[in-house]
Amino acid sequence: MSHSDSQAIQTIAASTDNAPGKRKKLFTIFAGVIAVAAIGYGTYWYFIGSRYVTTDNAYTAVEVSQVTPAVNGIVSEVKVVDTQYVKQGDVLVVIDKRDAALALAQAEADLSRAERRVQGYFANDTGLAAQVLAREAEQKRSAAQLLSAQADLQRAELDLRRREALEKSGSVSGEELTNARTTVLTMQANLKAAEAGRIQADANRNATIGAQKASTVLTANTTVDTNPEVTLARAKRDQAKLDLERTVLRAPVDGVVARRQVQVGQRVQAGTALLSVVPTGLMHVDANFKEGQLAQVRLGQPVTMKADIYGSAVEYHGTVIGVAGGTGSAFAVIPAQNATGNWIKVVQRLPVRISIDSKELAQQPLSVGLSMDVSIDTRGKSGAANNNTAGNSAMTSNSALTVGKNDGNSDGNKPANASTL
Repeated sequence: MSHSDSQAIQTIAASTDNAPGKRKKLFTIFAGVIAVAAIGYGTYWYFIGSRYVTTDNAYTAVEVSQVTPAVNGIVSEVKVVDTQYVKQGDVLVVIDKRDAALALAQAEADLSRAERRVQGYFANDTGLAAQVLAREAEQKRSAAQLLSAQADLQRAELDLRRREALEKSGSVSGEELTNARTTVLTMQANLKAAEAGRIQADANRNATIGAQKASTVLTANTTVDTNPEVTLARAKRDQAKLDLERTVLRAPVDGVVARRQVQVGQRVQAGTALLSVVPTGLMHVDANFKEGQLAQVRLGQPVTMKADIYGSAVEYHGTVIGVAGGTGSAFAVIPAQNATGNWIKVVQRLPVRISIDSKELAQQPLSVGLSMDVSIDTRGKSGAANNNTAGNSAMTSNSALTVGKNDGNSDGNKPANASTL
């Protein structure tokens, strides 16, 4: 064996002796790195990561304003198209206003006629009051005539008796006696006429008073302006004026026109949706969190959001403003029926409404229905757990939410009358 061969064998033997030590050293270093990473991650999760709840099951939404006519008619103008931005008060659709204008003219004529008719009522009241005074004067005159007729009859009867007493002595001629008797008959007829006149005067006065009362009912405690007939006619005039104004449909809010379903010449009915205006400046996010993520969520907590349309380069900020009153499945058209033998638990999601900073929204506009990544910072606990807590103190005796250990029931410790979502 040469000298070089023996030297190579010694080198290999030395390296073989050092291999276990190197492996141990490398393993120790690797374990230390793993431990440091675990401690770092645990520290991060304890102080920072555990306070955030996130979901990508979130979408932008807004309260869309429907534009519907309040009157029937034929569309004469459509001034907007889909995707067009409009300001509140801008004219969107015009309905032919000729029918409404004619109805307004008729209503104004009816109002004028009602005012004149009521003015006639008040004038009639004045005339009837004067007639009552005249009838009272006639009544007094007829009473005086009756007294006069009674006196004349008494005088004629007295004269007749005196002449009949003188007839036997021959002091009164037959003609004078006949005239006296005729006078009595005449006075009796005059008395009957006076009595009939008095009755007629009383009847005339009573009839006039009745007419006055009937007329007063139409004007009592009112003026021409406040009379019910005028008020009704004025209300119809105002309704006709409102109908004329409603032939012009204006934008209820600032926003973007969507779902336009109206054309020029189309006959529309009141209440038919013609188009929508999406107020993009009032956008919010509905984030569907798993039920297990909501224990620490409170109203008013800060939220950061990212939209898929812009990617991670744009970040929005907002706050939690509400929690839905039920899960999506609870409000489904056909709710899930879990009272069966083959039951599979499915994690439910509860919508959480989140506001978006208006300045950020103006700089980076969003449309309805866009996907969002949402992260809620649950560090603050001062807000309410949801917006259904106020005013429920009267219901605490009948419904409760109990938190406790499982007592053997797979659904946990829940009272029989508790409402759960």
